[in-house]
Amino acid sequence: MTRGGAAEAADTTLHEVTVGLGQTAAFRLFTEGFARWWPREYSWSGDALVGIGLEGREGGACFEIGPHGFRCDWGRVTQWEQPRLLGFTWQVGPDRTPQPDPSKASQVAVAFVPEGARTRVLLAHRGFGAHGERGMSYREEMGSQMGWPLLLRRYAQLAG
Repeated sequence: MTRGGAAEAADTTLHEVTVGLGQTAAFRLFTEGFARWWPREYSWSGDALVGIGLEGREGGACFEIGPHGFRCDWGRVTQWEQPRLLGFTWQVGPDRTPQPDPSKASQVAVAFVPEGARTRVLLAHRGFGAHGERGMSYREEMGSQMGWPLLLRRYAQLAG
């Protein structure tokens, strides 16, 4: 993940967590185990959620499956370099509804950096301007304790 200038920094929220897993296991838990750590209350289906996850390949869908097989794609995998890097579009609008137009999506990049038997997980969510006039307030929401920090804490708790 590269660091940009002041304009990019204003349009980005950065987070990190260190987990007690090796790099490959940390990557697998984040991707293959997505449904195990992602909160049901952060899905459209809520308690009726059947599944949520990422298809493990570049171009794969980020999806949710609700009752009666209803499927909602909320992004696309843009980078899959197991076990080092994962990237995906964030096609969820500031009002938390799916955004089918990829030109109105922000980008999430996750790096898995080995540190002995542990892994530092670095997450950058960029491009909130693509979400329109509410983009910057959306950036603040995703950077708040109820956004990525909460999500990464849940992931880290599961990782042990």
